[in-house]
Amino acid sequence: MGYRGKVQQQEQARAMRARNMTLQDIATELGVAKSSVSLWARDVPFTPSKRRTGPQRRPHPFHEAKLAQIAALNAEGIERVGTLGDDAFLAAGIALYAGEGSKTDGQVRFANTDATMVRFFCAWLRHFFEVDEQRLRIRVYLHQGLDLGAAYDFWSEVTGVPLHQFRAPYRAVADPTIRVNKHDFGCVYVNYSCTTTHRRIMGLMRALLSSTGIPG
Repeated sequence: MGYRGKVQQQEQARAMRARNMTLQDIATELGVAKSSVSLWARDVPFTPSKRRTGPQRRPHPFHEAKLAQIAALNAEGIERVGTLGDDAFLAAGIALYAGEGSKTDGQVRFANTDATMVRFFCAWLRHFFEVDEQRLRIRVYLHQGLDLGAAYDFWSEVTGVPLHQFRAPYRAVADPTIRVNKHDFGCVYVNYSCTTTHRRIMGLMRALLSSTGIPG
């Protein structure tokens, strides 16, 4: 299945989750792994039914209004964006790299904690450039105390890069005075050492920025 097909499945999973379907029910209906559904819909508000959790108080009207607005705007976004053609896909990837990618000459490097962003970048890189898969490298930044093995499996699935191409991880010491909530799977760095590819991306980025007509 191509990137666009997977995006369609992700949006279906998110819409079904917004209707309070269980992860297992969504996985069964879409024919995908439950872990994939959990990843795709992890930020979708979910209210367990009374049948599964017992009697509960009625949700606050403001909370219900918030959920309804989020669902409506998600649907509006899907309708407005539609399916990206190659030109739009190319431009979206360039803009994403301009904000989150490395500008160091010779290093195509992208870092993020959001799996959807990382999956998008990897699909974009493979779609528009000739990538030697053996030269892709992954490094995980993860707080101490979190499950490194689970993080490795998670990011390998997201990036499509096998575990033997992962570099040694960086284990950060959490500072509770700065942050309490940690990302369960940390931050991932996708690295592809190729001077020509990096310079080609930078050329596209400069072309995209100049095409807007906005003064520098």
